[in-house]
Amino acid sequence: MTALLQVSDLHKSFGGVHALAGVSFALARGELVALIGPNGAGKSTCFNVINGQLAADRGRVLFEGRDLAGHGPREIWRRGVGRTFQMAATYASMTVAENVQVALLSRERQLTRWWVRAAEQHRDEALELLDQVGLRERADAPCSTLAYGDLKTLEVAVALSSRPSLLLMDEPTAGMAPGERNALMALTRALVRERGIGVLFTEHSMDVVFACADRIVVMARGELIADGLPEAIRDDARVRDVYFGSAPVGGLR
Repeated sequence: MTALLQVSDLHKSFGGVHALAGVSFALARGELVALIGPNGAGKSTCFNVINGQLAADRGRVLFEGRDLAGHGPREIWRRGVGRTFQMAATYASMTVAENVQVALLSRERQLTRWWVRAAEQHRDEALELLDQVGLRERADAPCSTLAYGDLKTLEVAVALSSRPSLLLMDEPTAGMAPGERNALMALTRALVRERGIGVLFTEHSMDVVFACADRIVVMARGELIADGLPEAIRDDARVRDVYFGSAPVGGLR
């Protein structure tokens, strides 16, 4: 498969700490890849380099064959890389639909037009996105009234507003109940299949990782130590020793 995202030999240090030490992996369209590792493994640093929030000391990030070096998060978002965050980032004072409409206004570079009212712009497209994630009936509800699981789902709709080819999801199920986690990841998988996008996500719940990921990339102390199908990762001795310890944990049984 042709790589949608190609990460090659990424290095990033903070003082004497090597947060990334030669990390390389690829992700294809229509693929759901989990990036996992213990605390301090370098997952967030890797995400932030891909997203343009940090500049790598060395290495390349190619998206659809184009180098992302030197581009900030906004430009990378406009190129087709969406992102959700560990803590849901929505405007509580706006309605559900308005949250999506603001993202659509940003996509069309209309946010600085003071005469444009968000509630009057791009509503049909916002409703279509909300329909895709199962929130259309809540379109006119204040965002502050949503349950946490619905807030995380709304964030997916906002991320999709840029028509991304790649979606980065940072701890998408953090703080969610088991039923909410399953629903959100089922929605994500459906969107991957329907839209042909690629998804790279970090996640601490091993049940979610092994149930949902097509492939798993494992990091420890800034290095990539394994990259393969869930079955191979489950049986990988180095993953057990470095990441999970000697005893089976979560999805590793």
